[in-house]
Amino acid sequence: MTTALALRSQRDRASAVSLASGDEAETIAAIATRCLLLEIETWPKPGLVSHVDAGSHADMDADTFRRSAAAIQPDLLALAESGAQGSAMGRLRIIGLEAEAAMFAATGGVNTHRGAIFGLGLLCAAAGAKASGRADRTTPLGAVVTRLWGRDILDGPVLLHSHGGEARRCYGAGGARIEAAHGFPSVYEIGLPALHRGEQIAPGDAEAARVQACFALIAALEDTNLLHRGGLSGLHYAQRAARGFLDDGGVGTRDWRERAQIVHQAFVARRLSPGGSADLLAMTLFVEACEGASL
Repeated sequence: MTTALALRSQRDRASAVSLASGDEAETIAAIATRCLLLEIETWPKPGLVSHVDAGSHADMDADTFRRSAAAIQPDLLALAESGAQGSAMGRLRIIGLEAEAAMFAATGGVNTHRGAIFGLGLLCAAAGAKASGRADRTTPLGAVVTRLWGRDILDGPVLLHSHGGEARRCYGAGGARIEAAHGFPSVYEIGLPALHRGEQIAPGDAEAARVQACFALIAALEDTNLLHRGGLSGLHYAQRAARGFLDDGGVGTRDWRERAQIVHQAFVARRLSPGGSADLLAMTLFVEACEGASL
């Protein structure tokens, strides 16, 4: 951990070649960090940590996530710059490991953002590639990730002692690696449409739109965090509960917060936490912000 942090410090001092203007890379990193914070400031999210409560978790709270987000922002900046420079996946992995070390140092060893470092980090690198002209500005960020790094994502090393890895081995779930290599279909086909749907049925309530997107992701995603905590029965319960909330009107009803809170409490009672969906919510917000702003 100390070595990785030292490497990051050396990298920052060296100030390797960055974008023609550092403003774009800094903007990308700031947007990514803001999206991580918006995910925490969203409630009710079934079983997940928020500014209201810790959900199904005893070892972390909203402040843990806020410290983590601040700690990894320099690495998100480095990933945006590396994407602008045309760096290969090997370089992005090194920065990702440095980000994990910074996260663990800030949280006292708690894994808050490992999944987001991977997925959101790749999207930051793709945004950097677009900002520098290495990728067409009209190409979706997910497609940029697939084109530039998709093969290397699939061929890269596997974490043997992660909850996601255990779930993939036990249940054959796809996980974050497949999601990223294929251009984040859950973001584009589920998260973004649900976010826009939430904006339509709850106009003027940005938090409601985020809740709608979160429930839609839980309902559809084969979340390895749910598989780890609850097995197949836990995953299927979570998907049914989220789908029931959406089928009953989602955030378009007057009592949606009460109904969402009931689902949240049921997840907490079962110790279920759809962390993969939370990561994808942050990524959805990032893609919406970046592509809407034509970064």
